[in-house]
Amino acid sequence: MTTASRGSVGLALLRLANLALLILFPIAWFAPLMRAGLLPIFGLSEISVMTGLQSLWGSDVVLALVVTVFALLAPYLKTLALALVQFHLLESRALAVLHVLGKLAMADVFLIALYITLAKGIGYGTIEVAWGLYLFTACILASLVLSILSERWLKAA
Repeated sequence: MTTASRGSVGLALLRLANLALLILFPIAWFAPLMRAGLLPIFGLSEISVMTGLQSLWGSDVVLALVVTVFALLAPYLKTLALALVQFHLLESRALAVLHVLGKLAMADVFLIALYITLAKGIGYGTIEVAWGLYLFTACILASLVLSILSERWLKAA
């Protein structure tokens, strides 16, 4: 396999992985991040990014807006813009902006982890991490890795 064909296969895989994130992010938003309740015998309520946002919009609009930007808009716009760069529909100079969007998206995962740690430390309730938290975190991390690899590919091309 020649270097040129390896490069085109690498680009195709980067594009495919990035396009998969456009499907996986919305799934992660609706997937249960955690199960929480006052006492385990009363059952636990599943909390997702969307159910958390619904609750926030009713109680704290400013915080809901911030979480909407970090959890939904930043990672999705970053993934969409990266796809545009990969398909040469957007200049590669936009990668600097994508790094900032990636950092904003990672801040959201940190906040969720912080809330879980604080809630467990209080001791009044029960919190169990659910599969959606791992999916959401994996999507954010995959997006960061894909942007780094795409930037390297663009510099080499």
